Amino acid sequence: MQMEVLKIENLSKNYGPIKALNNLNFTVQSGQIMGILGPNGSGKTTTLGIILGILKQSSGQFTWFENRYEKHRLRIGSILETPNFFPYLNADENLDIIRQIKGVEKRTYDDLLELVKLKGRRKSNFQTYSLGMKQRLAIAATLIGDPDVVIFDEPTNGLDPEGIAEVRRTLQQIASQGKTVIMASHILDEVEKICSHVTIIKRGKLMASGNVGSILSTDLTLELAAADMTGLTRFLEAYDGIRNITKSGSIIECNAVESLDAAELNAKAYQNNIKLTHLVSRKTRLEEEFLKITGDKKVN
Repeated sequence: MQMEVLKIENLSKNYGPIKALNNLNFTVQSGQIMGILGPNGSGKTTTLGIILGILKQSSGQFTWFENRYEKHRLRIGSILETPNFFPYLNADENLDIIRQIKGVEKRTYDDLLELVKLKGRRKSNFQTYSLGMKQRLAIAATLIGDPDVVIFDEPTNGLDPEGIAEVRRTLQQIASQGKTVIMASHILDEVEKICSHVTIIKRGKLMASGNVGSILSTDLTLELAAADMTGLTRFLEAYDGIRNITKSGSIIECNAVESLDAAELNAKAYQNNIKLTHLVSRKTRLEEEFLKITGDKKVN
């Protein structure tokens, strides 16, 4: 049965006249991979800091696990900003310190190190690890004590493409175990690839929240060109399922229903004596929806 893991209600945080958060509201259900998405400085880390008890909100409230557990913090694993470990200790030694801090029974870390692909380097000192390896060890640390929820703040920040792919696979594996994942990020592509749900915030305000499918339009975006651009425009205006026709330089852009068959469109254009010189059909991506929702001209 699905549980409301986190409920945030009218959460605000002020730093003098600056509103870091402004009446923020959203919920996270068990089993979701929730991406908190927004440009740098939008309030993502502030939100995580408050729900983890590191920062105090100015007003509003949040509820973990529907108030079912007295010691809910033991059910949450988290990384905020840069992971900190002892540089001269190896993976097992660093993880064992985390275990003691959490008050968890002594155990081996074979499964965790296997999950984050560090089993072969478990006896190497932390200072010899690459940035991606350090991040993956931090992810392993969040899983000590088998928490129900894991929270990551910009987990792929600063990583090279290979490191990003490794972290992405690890987060997807964690979610496949039934854990709820909350991930703050400003990287649109990563949220789109990893998350089942997304909450978009800008300057501390909620802009949109829901499953990625509902935030992402199912429309197609078409780019077309022909020698007879006037005729092409008239043809598109009369074609079922096409709307929002605009001309950008030598290209016509428009939206189309998801079921539109681009090959059939091309054939019918030819039957109407319109020979297309350019036709591209693509799904609307999260970046385009993000720009529409936030009204930004570019994304940081």
